Amino acid sequence: MSKIYYKSIDEIALIKESSLLLSKTHGEIAKAIAPGVTTASLNELAETYIKDHGGIPAFLNYGGFPYSLCISINDQVVHGFPSAYVLKEGDLVSVDCGVILNNFYSDSAYTYPIGEISVEHAQLLKVTKECLALGIEKAVVGNRTGDIGFAIQEHAEKHGYGVVRELVGHGVGVKLHEKPEVPNYGKRGSGVKLEEGMVIAIEPMINLGKAGVKFWEDGWTVSSIDAKASAHYEHTVAIKKGKAEVLTTFQFIEEVLD
Repeated sequence: MSKIYYKSIDEIALIKESSLLLSKTHGEIAKAIAPGVTTASLNELAETYIKDHGGIPAFLNYGGFPYSLCISINDQVVHGFPSAYVLKEGDLVSVDCGVILNNFYSDSAYTYPIGEISVEHAQLLKVTKECLALGIEKAVVGNRTGDIGFAIQEHAEKHGYGVVRELVGHGVGVKLHEKPEVPNYGKRGSGVKLEEGMVIAIEPMINLGKAGVKFWEDGWTVSSIDAKASAHYEHTVAIKKGKAEVLTTFQFIEEVLD
């Protein structure tokens, strides 16, 4: 079993620099994402922006993944391929991105509404984002991964949504995916104990309908089992005493969207 990498204060500062470039990349995506735009063009934009600012797209060629962004539309949960698909009014678009800067990894995802979306879908996005915030509240020294998962699961299921179980959050920083796994469900007081120096990606993946998913033949794309919409938000977070330090930010996205 691989070990947990505990990061020094200096290493966390470098992960925060990587996270800032990643957050600004999302800000650039937010400026461009709109009806009539292809998802392939968003991938190209992000890849160029990351490289122009001294970073490396963390997803590109990771395990053979051929793109810099995962772009998952509507009922796709995660790991969707950018393509010639043209975004249209009412779409939900989950964009997951990772950056390597100074040899340190960051990871963040945001589900973008395209134009006017339905009330039902707006509520899904709102609740999923709230799930992320509630999970982050539990990401403190002395708690366990189960405390994060319980907080997310309880809030999602209270609204009648399905919590994806096949895909989970994870440690991040030295590699893109590290120990520990951070499920979006669980029991309070269970799982790996959270300690100073741990950096994790918390990423609720919440389905409007059933929790189940199906895996596509492309080996990557995952969609909801009942073809209902899914939402995904993710932050890179450093475990601290009392209150987690969120290293990525949605500030650059929300300055554009709000």
